[in-house]
Amino acid sequence: MMVANREDLEETPSPPRTLHRPAERYGLSVSNQRRNRLLGIVGGVGTALVLIAWLWWAGLAQPTAQFEARDVGWEVVDERTISVSYELTVEPGTAMSCAVQALNAQYGIVGWVNTDIPPSTERTRVFSQEVRTSETAVTGLLYRCWVS
Repeated sequence: MMVANREDLEETPSPPRTLHRPAERYGLSVSNQRRNRLLGIVGGVGTALVLIAWLWWAGLAQPTAQFEARDVGWEVVDERTISVSYELTVEPGTAMSCAVQALNAQYGIVGWVNTDIPPSTERTRVFSQEVRTSETAVTGLLYRCWVS
């Protein structure tokens, strides 16, 4: 068995190894670093501009709500008729159109009517629209309104 002396274990420090890679070969040249930095800055600015433009288009450029419509209630008049009441808030002098629907117990559409609403000087008005149905309706709803 061989016993090592303390002096044998201590080695003389060797100089640190440095890797000498040709910079051009591995794309680490100064011109490539500048180009990569420039591309990163241009890409970041471009992304920021696209994001800002989208936020402006999606949020700020959209017109505010021109009207508000909501269901007030409904009443079954008979087997073939339902009366739907709804409230419409719109700028005075604006003509509107609304679609009103009647639904059966399976949520199938059994009646539908489009109605034109003439302009008025009042901002908020309540309407009641009778809808004829193909079978007994269990509910009536305001489907949609639009500026005509």
